[in-house]
Amino acid sequence: METETVLNKYRVSYYSCAKCGLLQTEEPYWLDESYNDPIAMTDTGLVQRNISLARKLSSALYFGLDIKGRCLDIAGGYGLLVRLMRDFGFDFYWEDKYCSNILARGFEVTKPENGFEAITAFEVLEHIQDPVVFVKEAMEKYGTRTLIFSTQVYDEGPPPARDWWYYSFETGQHISFYTNKTLNCIADKLGLNFFSAGGLHFFTEKKIKPLQFVMLREKIALLLSLYIRWRKGTRVLDDHYLMVNKLKS
Repeated sequence: METETVLNKYRVSYYSCAKCGLLQTEEPYWLDESYNDPIAMTDTGLVQRNISLARKLSSALYFGLDIKGRCLDIAGGYGLLVRLMRDFGFDFYWEDKYCSNILARGFEVTKPENGFEAITAFEVLEHIQDPVVFVKEAMEKYGTRTLIFSTQVYDEGPPPARDWWYYSFETGQHISFYTNKTLNCIADKLGLNFFSAGGLHFFTEKKIKPLQFVMLREKIALLLSLYIRWRKGTRVLDDHYLMVNKLKS
């Protein structure tokens, strides 16, 4: 694949790195137009994806990484994941330059702030032109060395055929595509460990033990997330009173 029509009108070139497998568009001059609506109307899996991610993420944080402190969801969209994670008892916060926070109001982070044990970025890296810089700056900005993220990887070798749904030519928002080798190269450049399990990817300084992440399988994560919510205690009511007090002040 060399060129393709993006946004039904722009002929765009795609380039593949022979060394790491990163597949990217040319300089994405059309992005302002693509982000007139930050949540693409084609993203019909948004709700189900976030429900599944919240279950797996809860298990990964609680059992795999032993993270108990504050976490931040960058490019958090409408705030659905943050609300779900707070419902599971985690101290999660929201950040997004382009989208309105609808479901996690009151838990925004609007400036650089240290003290986060981990940051998450789900369905974000495919929108990023320079992933190394993006990850490095995000970690420095929020004082963490752990990023948990999702992006659809493709097998090493030639790029996927034109009919691969993840290209998202119609929206023009996806500009970078990765293999596991690509993600390993990014981790190496940043001095981090890389690991994947259950559709989640991890860049972290922590030592990863693969057996700890068996629980990221869908059915296991569902059961464990219920246990975690019981064990940690949901923040639903506490957050309600916190927002009531904010409105009174």
